Amino acid sequence: MDDSHRNEGRLGSGTEEALVPSAHEVVRDMTTLSGPLTVGARLKTYFFTGLIVAGPLAITAYIIWWLVTLVDGWVKPLIPLPYLPETYLPFAIPGFGLIVAFVGLTLLGFLTAGLVGRTLLSLGERLLARMPVVRGLYKGVKQVFETIFSQSGSSFRKVGLVQFPAPGMWSIVFLSAPPSEDLAAQMPEAGDYVSAFMPCTPNPTTGFFFFVPRRDLIEVPISVEDAAKLIMSAGMIQPAANAQVKLAQLAETARLTADPAPSPRVVEKVE
Repeated sequence: MDDSHRNEGRLGSGTEEALVPSAHEVVRDMTTLSGPLTVGARLKTYFFTGLIVAGPLAITAYIIWWLVTLVDGWVKPLIPLPYLPETYLPFAIPGFGLIVAFVGLTLLGFLTAGLVGRTLLSLGERLLARMPVVRGLYKGVKQVFETIFSQSGSSFRKVGLVQFPAPGMWSIVFLSAPPSEDLAAQMPEAGDYVSAFMPCTPNPTTGFFFFVPRRDLIEVPISVEDAAKLIMSAGMIQPAANAQVKLAQLAETARLTADPAPSPRVVEKVE
């Protein structure tokens, strides 16, 4: 089976994997496109192949190590010295603070689900509600956490396209809940609005937040994870094959909608 048939089969398979070549495919493409390789070129190919394999593993391991070290630095000072493993061992156990934090948060959630826990939580929130500055800070942070971690919340669950920064230029946005009734009543035009967050490249934690009319956006049938990878990679990591085809079709539909073709004039025949 030639490469064209393999590509057609890949597009029609409907898999959710990103169109990123593997290390084996990189070696195959570099050897087949360049023909027979010299010793230096072959060593160069092997070096870049090893870099492709080791790079993601090293970055992932570094992020995990950084997270474990960060949590250990927060939790271990709160643990009494007799309960620390390094008190009895000649070396420290990395991740012990992370395990203690996980067990503690799980136990806290279990206690909060009961009547006694809910009563104590209510008393604590009433106490915080009497503090002028802490009251607003706690309420805002609590709403953010409830929105992000709630299964039925209004966190980012859909992806859309809006015209930004100029007409005819489309940007990816993450869609969440519509504005509240008080905000919607102050909008200059009555209509169905939706909250949209447009992340920046390559750091998606910063961006622009705005309310956009639903008629001015196009929902894209790709996951939030695929959209985030597309933004962070500046378009180098494309969505899955079937989602990429749908995205191209939606972009073409949006272009035709924004710039419709002029309707032909009807000329009456005079006899």
